[in-house]
Amino acid sequence: MADAILVVNAGSSSIKFTVFHVGRGQALEAGPDGEVDGIGTRPHFAVRGPGGEVLIDHDLSGERGADHRGAMDEIRAWLGEHRGDDRLVAAGHRVVHGGHQYAAPVLIDAEVMAGLERLVPLAPLHQPHNLAAIRATAASSPDLPQVACFDTAFHQTQPPVAQVVALPRELAAEGVRRYGFHGLSYEYIASALPAVAPGVAAGRVVVAHLGNGASLCAMNGGRSVATTMGFSTLDGVVMGTRPGSLDPGVILYLMRQHKMDAGAIEALLYNRSGLLGLSGTSSDMRTLLASPDSRAREAVDVFVYRIGRELGSLAAALGGLDALVFTAGIGEHAPEIRARVCRDAGWLGIELDEAANGAGGPQISAPKSRASAWVIPTDENVMIARHTLAVLAARRPHTPDRSEPPMR
Repeated sequence: MADAILVVNAGSSSIKFTVFHVGRGQALEAGPDGEVDGIGTRPHFAVRGPGGEVLIDHDLSGERGADHRGAMDEIRAWLGEHRGDDRLVAAGHRVVHGGHQYAAPVLIDAEVMAGLERLVPLAPLHQPHNLAAIRATAASSPDLPQVACFDTAFHQTQPPVAQVVALPRELAAEGVRRYGFHGLSYEYIASALPAVAPGVAAGRVVVAHLGNGASLCAMNGGRSVATTMGFSTLDGVVMGTRPGSLDPGVILYLMRQHKMDAGAIEALLYNRSGLLGLSGTSSDMRTLLASPDSRAREAVDVFVYRIGRELGSLAAALGGLDALVFTAGIGEHAPEIRARVCRDAGWLGIELDEAANGAGGPQISAPKSRASAWVIPTDENVMIARHTLAVLAARRPHTPDRSEPPMR
């Protein structure tokens, strides 16, 4: 009988999950992963095996998938039927916001849930769905330990000057400050660097997490020094449907001239801007790169330009640059974007190896490049599983929790 950890990543209309088997020496092996999407509208359930094979793929009917609890019930029911003697020992959850209170993963109890509820105003489009999945898991498995892993925690090592917002101090007391996000991704890259790029792992590294959501993080010695996202996930570089850094005067203009309220502005900034807004056609980088439309080309140009500006800013925060790492969907799979970013960063000492970049790396800079460039796939889920194991070990270092019956 093997122990297993369920990793859960809940969004507004979907719950993604991965099962990790715990082997000897606490080694983690990825098992099936899947998703219930279309929650509340047309829920669809799909599961893939570790080799990518389709295990299940169908729509859900009735109350199944009508809300996050129904979706979690469906996931747990499938696991119970298909995982044999594996024993589920914990669930690890991605939680977008940990505020200044949570600098590390934490075992969830009533007090922690109350604290996370108080953070909802800081992440109103994300936090409620993260918490809904936690409640749904608790409802179906009240004795199962659950661990919250935070996207903001990795950035708590930043100096105070990098976190402050230049507004009246009473707003800081309410939690208005720069937090940074994508922390689980950056933490994974920091853990992978010593094996992939040992010569730069302890140095001045900028990691570019480029996907539908995108940000950059400056790390020194594997610790966050500065990052492009701030109070919210809207800040920094251009994203799929989010604008990145925006003059607050634009918001005032929209309120005055277009009579837009908070809800309308929120929808504009989160869902209709970025690459989609600039191109007018798509938020998908693959579509934009293949398009002959001038607006699509301009959207890509702006995306690359803004990355270059933010890279320069982060290099300044580091006092130089030893390495640039690309990760996430665009960073890992768009060699044209990597090439353009690296060429623009020639002034920082990056010299691209065209052939290595076309092959996907891991090192894509020329041997004589003063600053190196790399492609390293991220894995937020395994980071959550690692944290969950560590929290369990701290909770009961000698006797693992056996309260949860086998998944069958």
